[in-house]
Amino acid sequence: MTQMPVPPKLEIIPPNAPFSEGQRLWLNGFLVGMFGLDGSTPLSPAENGAVLAPQGDGDDGEAPWHDPAMPIGDRMKLAEGRPLRRRMMAAMAQQDCGQCGYNCADYSDAIAKKSEARLNLCAPGGKETARMLKQLFEELDKAPAAKPAEGAAAPAAAAPAVSEVKGEPGRVRENPAEAVFLSRRLLNKQGSEKETYHIEFDLSESKLDYVVGDSFGVFARNDLGLVDQIIALLGASHTTQVNGKTLREALVEDVSLSPAPDKLFELLSFITGGAQREKARALAQGEDPDGDAATLDVMAALQKFSGCRPHPEAFVEALEPLQPRLYSISSSHNATPGKLSLTVDSVRYVIGKRKRLGVASTFLGERIIEGEKLKVYVQKAHGFALPQDPKTPIIMVGPGTGVAPFRAFLLDRKATGAPGKNWLFFGHQRSDCDFFYRDELNALKTSGLLTRLSLAWSRDGEKKFYVQDRMRELGREVWTWLAEGAHLYICGDAKRMAKDVERALVDIVAQFGARSTDEAVSFVADLKKKGRFQADVY
Repeated sequence: MTQMPVPPKLEIIPPNAPFSEGQRLWLNGFLVGMFGLDGSTPLSPAENGAVLAPQGDGDDGEAPWHDPAMPIGDRMKLAEGRPLRRRMMAAMAQQDCGQCGYNCADYSDAIAKKSEARLNLCAPGGKETARMLKQLFEELDKAPAAKPAEGAAAPAAAAPAVSEVKGEPGRVRENPAEAVFLSRRLLNKQGSEKETYHIEFDLSESKLDYVVGDSFGVFARNDLGLVDQIIALLGASHTTQVNGKTLREALVEDVSLSPAPDKLFELLSFITGGAQREKARALAQGEDPDGDAATLDVMAALQKFSGCRPHPEAFVEALEPLQPRLYSISSSHNATPGKLSLTVDSVRYVIGKRKRLGVASTFLGERIIEGEKLKVYVQKAHGFALPQDPKTPIIMVGPGTGVAPFRAFLLDRKATGAPGKNWLFFGHQRSDCDFFYRDELNALKTSGLLTRLSLAWSRDGEKKFYVQDRMRELGREVWTWLAEGAHLYICGDAKRMAKDVERALVDIVAQFGARSTDEAVSFVADLKKKGRFQADVY
């Protein structure tokens, strides 16, 4: 990975000056920013957060599209003229969530090397990513082979496809382990517009362990009632054999039932005619002839083309594989060995005005029995981890379910006796019914482990108020913690919250660090490069 040069650290205030270490660091930063003494060239906003990748194929290593809030059209425009593997990266959702078993850059590299044939693994990107990857993949055979630079080493052999990599059970998605579903507890109180659960698993049989910052992958199952309705629309028997399983088992365990994939519409176009065939073909090409494409899950597609009854085996083969869901772990193995907790919204998949159980709530919720075993795996954190030095202070920004990994951080620091200061920014809609882990967090604050707890409620007042607003309100203290060497973490919504929090951080650095906006952007980018600013967004 290519690294941008980091300017040398300037010490204006000598170590023997009559200031504390925190005061000295703050004054150094203030004077450097005020007088421009570091000589660095500030990063542009496009460079901020860019992912650098191996070069050598005409690529400059920058990825200005690496922004989960950016629409795919804008990302593809930024990637125009880049090598094919980089355009493939731009087609992905830019979350580096690990749900596909890769980060975005590595997934695109694997597809470009033809060591990964699956083009539908980007769960956050969904159908639009899969379509774009299919289009780009067709260019592979047409593209001339790249010539190695003179004197360059021979290219390494292509890595094996992830599907071939088994590993220890429970360590990769291709080889899951089993964990026992212990319990669920609703975190919202009466009056809330949300349903968020605290979920617990027993890992003792699987012997899985984890560290805080890791994610937990759960292979959910489709709702049996929905599956039986689909079987009825097919006019088939639930005992029909498909790939060594009954049709019902295959639809419950193996394939996604939302949204309807292009291949299903292709199949439907082969077994119908006239205007219906033209509509199915148009839908398979990403068009929207009736203005309802966004509402078509698998069952709705069968209802739309009610005269079509594909053979069960062909039907199942036309569907996408059921992807696992990744969740931030909200517990600490050091605090509760053998047990693991999640903090998860009970999401329902909405089709028009009807609600159907989606993948997320299928296992959470209402139909999984305590004591039931589910297929699971631990996804190692991509840099989202506590500082190596337990004395390092941390600032955590996690509204809603984004609090999950920070609950884990706090429990881990309590279990290990870490002396570093801890500051949590938490927010949601209403304080009386959406304050997750209220008693637990207040107890940690009373004990002194949670140094500061700053709250923001968006629906309690006439004007919406978010965690980024609270950060600005406490900007001087935030800057002081950063000057003392604090690490800052964000977890939650990638589309809006994370960008708004980062914007607030830039403004805080500019105001209280006496920097221009470009210098503040450069400062935040440097925090990222040094691992002092980490994000887990989705």
